[in-house]
Amino acid sequence: MKREFMRGVGALPPPLILAVLYALLIFFGAILLALPMAHHTPITWSDALFTSTSAVTVTGLVVLDTGKDLTIFGQAVLAILIQMGGLGLMTFAVMILGALGLPVGITGHHYLREDLNHFSMDQLRALVRTILKVVLICESIGALLLLAVFVPEQGLLIGAWTAIFHSISAFNNAGFSTFAEGLVLYAADPLVNTVIPALFIIGGIGYVVLHDMFAKRSWRKFSLHSKLMLVGTAILIPWSVGMFALLEWSNPSTLGQIDSIGTRLMVSWFQGVTTRTAGFNTTDIGSLHDSTSMMFISLMLIGGGPTSTAGGIKVTTFIVMMLATVAFFRRQQQLHAFGRSIALDQVLKVMALTAISVILVFVGIFVLVASHEGHFLDVSFEVASAFGTVGLSRGFTGELTDLGRATIMAIMFVGRVGPLTLGFFLATRAAPRLRYPAGQVYLG
Repeated sequence: MKREFMRGVGALPPPLILAVLYALLIFFGAILLALPMAHHTPITWSDALFTSTSAVTVTGLVVLDTGKDLTIFGQAVLAILIQMGGLGLMTFAVMILGALGLPVGITGHHYLREDLNHFSMDQLRALVRTILKVVLICESIGALLLLAVFVPEQGLLIGAWTAIFHSISAFNNAGFSTFAEGLVLYAADPLVNTVIPALFIIGGIGYVVLHDMFAKRSWRKFSLHSKLMLVGTAILIPWSVGMFALLEWSNPSTLGQIDSIGTRLMVSWFQGVTTRTAGFNTTDIGSLHDSTSMMFISLMLIGGGPTSTAGGIKVTTFIVMMLATVAFFRRQQQLHAFGRSIALDQVLKVMALTAISVILVFVGIFVLVASHEGHFLDVSFEVASAFGTVGLSRGFTGELTDLGRATIMAIMFVGRVGPLTLGFFLATRAAPRLRYPAGQVYLG
């Protein structure tokens, strides 16, 4: 019986099994959050399930006040869910098996490859070691530095836990905070504005890039993926920071109410870099100009890097899409960058990912607009934030109906694990039995 069950499981595609495991983790987390010892005030099953989904998908959209409604136990459950969801279940499994001295096996490596969205089987162990080192080093240093901010205000125990929680949340690009208004109170704090962004930028750039930086330490030796990711990040960060400052500089509800130019620049820096991945805020997101909100939507849809804790269609996907567009207008038959060509199947995958993402976001917006009249921009912002697993909100999360919550939870889940399933079907090839004559289709 057991052998038949294992054979049945083995016949399922790895992405589907991983998606089921993520779903089980969400339900298990919801059960723990629903326990009386996890919250100070009564919460519904819907609250617990939404919060667990947001944590496992490292999104950060909240229907509860994390610091007020949840006990330390509840916050600890949340932190564990964030850590497991951010790094990936199979990464944790490999770490545990390695600590116990047990082999991972070919099947385990296959699942791990799908979980990390990585194509090289022989580099997985090295990648997992890099992940473990980066996580331990970054989260430990981040927590130690944040102690200087939170301990003087909250005392040793509470301040230490606040530092640890925010370090875990920041590195995993989750955006959860124990403060009701996010990090608005620390908008002028240089340490918070340095440590938190450093954590979510490192966590969101991707472990493949970090592995190249640790192991190769030379731009010439970096993979094409790492070069595209680093160049894309170097362009997007100044763009988002500069545009936020330009659009919000005179807004009396955001930057305009701050007298100090230095603080305005600090808020612009923090809010500009957090938008694509992390979801923390040091200003009132609901008071942003419509133009700024539209810019934020585009950045949230782009997201961070593959094999990272970030969401979205990913920076490399966006870059390849732009390169393909430029190549089309130049009538080029081959796509290339940094002296390396990009295969046609990769371009097709980019187009498929982009098309499916646009359809998913459009359907989500349609469902919410149909059930929540009069909130088009708020709805669009919420859906983009859910798909990009960002967590920023214009204050619309608390107004969601049961249908709205279910829709957002589905979008968060697909935004986190959907590319795994898509990658499986894209990687499945079947030799055509027939070849048809070419036809002409007029496009554009």
